[in-house]
Amino acid sequence: MATPMAALPAAPAPPRPRLLMIATALAVGAATMLFGGLLGIYLNVREAAGGTTAEWVPSSITFPEIAVNTVAITLVCSVVIIHWALWAIGNGDRRNTYIALGLTIVLGFAALNALAFSFNQMHLAVRDNVYSVMVATVGGTFLVLLVGAMVFIGLMTFRTLGGRYSTKEHEGIAAATLFWDFTVVVYLAVWYFLFVLK
Repeated sequence: MATPMAALPAAPAPPRPRLLMIATALAVGAATMLFGGLLGIYLNVREAAGGTTAEWVPSSITFPEIAVNTVAITLVCSVVIIHWALWAIGNGDRRNTYIALGLTIVLGFAALNALAFSFNQMHLAVRDNVYSVMVATVGGTFLVLLVGAMVFIGLMTFRTLGGRYSTKEHEGIAAATLFWDFTVVVYLAVWYFLFVLK
């Protein structure tokens, strides 16, 4: 008579691939090439125009320096807050996760509002000169990136509210943090080349 065999324990599940983080890293790489190309074209056209502020920037353009500097400060502060959200979810503190994600979105709206005000105050005449075309192109592309980053954080906030992310699994918030960090670095580059160097 055959003896019954003891059941073997189930094999551990293979680790889940971090698809969202990989996709975010690929998006960051593509956007890096996009903004690197745009800023390279901007600098090339600026150099071809003489490379000096007097020959490059039309006299009708006014720079709202306080507003664009405030955007830089706001976005740098938002980096600390979104990392607070990542730290909080990693430690099981859901309340602070919600607060930090919400504050990041609010600071994103504040930056978006200040940038819209800045471009409105500059009175860019896009059809009149190359400078205005380049600033509108680079600035407009950044605005699209900022809105995309805010939507990404909003989606991850809703997924967190729905219980999708926890202490052990919070890849979405980590990916949103990576994308937000990248967005802030892009703004600092845009701010330096468009508003400091002019």
